[in-house]
Amino acid sequence: MKRTVFFVSESTGITAEAMGHSLLSQFEGVDFERVYMPFINTEQRARALLDVIQEAADRDGARPIIFSTMLDEQVREVIQSGHGYFLELFDVFMEPLSRELGLPPSRKSGRSHAITEPTTYIKRIDAINFAMSNDDGVRPDNFYRADVVLLGVSRSGKTPTCIYLAMHYGLMAANYPITEEDFEKGDLPREIYDVKEKVYGLMIDAQRLHLIRSERRAGSEYASLKRCQDDIRRAQVMFQRLGVRVLDTTSQSIEEIASHILKAVKLKQRQAVGH
Repeated sequence: MKRTVFFVSESTGITAEAMGHSLLSQFEGVDFERVYMPFINTEQRARALLDVIQEAADRDGARPIIFSTMLDEQVREVIQSGHGYFLELFDVFMEPLSRELGLPPSRKSGRSHAITEPTTYIKRIDAINFAMSNDDGVRPDNFYRADVVLLGVSRSGKTPTCIYLAMHYGLMAANYPITEEDFEKGDLPREIYDVKEKVYGLMIDAQRLHLIRSERRAGSEYASLKRCQDDIRRAQVMFQRLGVRVLDTTSQSIEEIASHILKAVKLKQRQAVGH
């Protein structure tokens, strides 16, 4: 069984994601496709999100699950009007906690971050902006600013991993999709070589890639098993030539992939300090 899950927030979405992940972990045998939607803080953005939710419902044949930490009632009402199973996480606890404390909640967004270390929060916000601005190789000239650059074929998990690294660890993560043009040239942009010590290659099983691509473009040459096998084979050659560490994303969650990358980054930092 497959269900799409949206983590929606008017801020970073870290709270919705953490609580939602804990709840989902109790249900085995379900293939959850996680979609992170931070900064849905206007009715216009909420209406645009409704289209994405509807696409997921049509694709899965089941309404998506929406974990929300949305305090703006007007924005919340827009999302609730869509074809999803909406769970407002704050509401579960807000009213009983208000009764216990004898105080009404302020219902202001971003208050939880005022309690945490401000520099950590700002670092994460900057990292999220960087990840979104440097997705899909749109700014190779910015790779020198990145802590991590993820390299891989289309639909191998680059973007969600970058967002996760930014949201949870404040890492400046960019990514580059290996394109057909790169394969035809048999080489990668110079900017990749310039920062190869920061590059991590993402590999995925051809059958799994075929299934993922077929969800978006069923019956296309792009999604065919042969094309997936060819793309992966040619990507492996490029990874070997570049000499980068390769992570297999086939059976690993985004959290596991991010954890491996974080450990490697910290190890490099310690080695740099040691020298």
